[in-house]
Amino acid sequence: MTSDPPARRRHSGHRPVPAVPAPAAAGDDAEFGDILAVLGRQLGEQVAQTTDPGGRRRLTGVHFEYAADPRAVHDMAGDSGYSLASNWFTQLLAQLAVANSITKSQLCVFLFVAGGQLPGTGVAQYTQQEITDGLNRIAARKGGKMITRSTVNRAVQALCGYKWVEQVGNGRIQINVRLWFHGNSTAQHEVLAEIADRHDHDTGAFPYAVGPEGAHQEELDLGFEPENPGTGLRGRRRTG
Repeated sequence: MTSDPPARRRHSGHRPVPAVPAPAAAGDDAEFGDILAVLGRQLGEQVAQTTDPGGRRRLTGVHFEYAADPRAVHDMAGDSGYSLASNWFTQLLAQLAVANSITKSQLCVFLFVAGGQLPGTGVAQYTQQEITDGLNRIAARKGGKMITRSTVNRAVQALCGYKWVEQVGNGRIQINVRLWFHGNSTAQHEVLAEIADRHDHDTGAFPYAVGPEGAHQEELDLGFEPENPGTGLRGRRRTG
């Protein structure tokens, strides 16, 4: 009497995948070409290949295209665009105003002119009368105290002494573009090169030397009381 054949054993899990033998040396390039073709389909690109006389395909190039990276635009009040300003300088303006080291008229004239730059030039096309009229626009409607043209003239001369601006012709004022600029970095460097040529590349002249006395391009104390009373940021009281 013969016994029943043993039951076939069941294996749990996945069956092992037999190893794929390595391709012969003569077929390596063909196998490599097939892999590249699959990769190309996965990337959505067609891999360009050529066939040599031996029937082997060689990769000649892969082409990639990148979609544009959309960037949101700034949301600025008004329709005059926006400028870039030195953070050091904007803090300095506030410090000088608190210390009465610049006058109200000087601060107002500079801000008005800096906000009127022609894009990419650093130049504002204003006569002194146009600056006067522009600054008085709201005061005239409200019947308040207005700035005079003679005060504007004195303020412009002081700002030229501080090297915040310089006059470059009748009705044309060059802003120190290292402090305030309406435009991109390429345009700013072009303007700086023009200014350097105009001043014979003197690094102690406009636009590199910035006043008034006591203003140095370094980290400043943000308190109202300077640590060193001799910095010139206090003690000079002006009106105008």
